Order: sequence, then C-alpha cells, then structure tokens
Amino acid sequence: MTNDEGASPLTRLTAIDVAVPTPARPELDELAAVARDCSDDVPPAAQLERVRRFLQPVLARRYDHAEARSRDLEQLEQLASGYSTRGRFLADLALDPPNSTSDLAGPPLLDEDYLVLSTIHSAKGGEWDVVHVIHAADGMMPSDMATGDEERIEEERRLLYVALTRARHALYVYFPLRYHRRNHPYEDRYHHAQLTRFLPEAVRGLFDRRTTFEDADVIEEMPVPAGTGTAGGVDELLRGLWAD
Repeated sequence: MTNDEGASPLTRLTAIDVAVPTPARPELDELAAVARDCSDDVPPAAQLERVRRFLQPVLARRYDHAEARSRDLEQLEQLASGYSTRGRFLADLALDPPNSTSDLAGPPLLDEDYLVLSTIHSAKGGEWDVVHVIHAADGMMPSDMATGDEERIEEERRLLYVALTRARHALYVYFPLRYHRRNHPYEDRYHHAQLTRFLPEAVRGLFDRRTTFEDADVIEEMPVPAGTGTAGGVDELLRGLWAD
C-alpha cells in the first residue's frame, strides 16, 4: 500500500491493495482502471463517459430499469461538455441539482388524485374509495319518465342500489333543497325538491345529514320591495306580476 499524501483521491484509490473475495477482484481492478482514466487533465465529459461504460453492466445486474439510469448518466455527460474542469462542474451541480429524473412516458399513475365522472350504468362492476351520488331527488331517481310503470320504477331502484354500493370507504349522497326556475314575473323563482322515494326514513337514519342552506341568512339578505305594506304598493306589485 502506497501512502502519497500529495496525490489526488483517485490516484490514492488506485494504489490501495484491498483484500477482497476472488470473484470481486476483476471488477475492483476495473474500478481502479476507471480511476486512472479519470485524471484531472481529462475533460469532465470524457470522465463521465468512462464511468458510464463501467457502470452499465453493474446497473443492468442490479436494477430492473437500468436503461433509464444509464440515460441519466448520458445527460450528465452532455451537461459536463460545457466545463473544462471536474471541480467547476461538480460545484455548479451542487448549487443547482436536478430535482428528479424521468423514464420514458408511460400510462398515468392511477394512485394520483383524479376525478372519475360516470353514469350509474357505466359504474356497474366498478369500485372507488369515495363515491359522490348527485341529484338524489325524486324525478331524477327515479326519473320522472319512469314513474308510470312499476317495472321501470323497480329498475330505477336497482340503479340507485348500484350507485350506492360502488364506494369502498365513503359515500356522499346529494339532493338540492330547491330547483330554481327561469325568472318569470308570474311564477315562483324555485320549487322545493323531494328526496328520492328510494331512501325511506329507516335508511336515512343511517346517514349523517348535513346542509349548506341557512334560511335565516337568506331571509336577512333578501331585499324588501319598495312600496309594499300600502294599498298602492300592492296594486303595483300585482300589475308587475303580469308585465313582460
């Protein structure tokens, strides 16, 4: 073992005589040869190319996706081509390192956040961690087009059962308290919705009921028409109901 304190780390590495198992000796000797080929007077890109040639069979032996790792080394070679010294290249790389590497594009990862929009028919056979069933109002579930036939109503009931059984962990069922209409002067601006007939009280008792509607807040914010409370104001209001 040679002890040369003034030599570079790579030079000292090539001089170390390490006791290793016989099968590992050829690869260790090759590593020493790589160190000798990467002297300070060799351009950084050429040093990386030599290291990559040494690592390619190692990567192929140890990793499933060795090609992507090899391409990362090729990218480093290209980056190093603009530098004349290894020290300058490593300094810049340490100040601005890459955040990640990538492989060739493949199918999207389905464990990422995303939203699936589906009809109930299309949801048959599927399952999701969280399911949101919207418009659970009578006239929607069952459809008002099916209410004249008992068999069609039962089919609508089975469809709702399908929708409610698609959730693994959490189920949310929504229905509107009001359906707003076009604002004609001669009719109400909305009508009250009815929860689907397929969720009787015994079933509703299994749900946590919540609402986002507050009557008191809405009433306080509603403007009071000018002139109401007097006979003239009532006449004006009535005439306005029939105005275009």
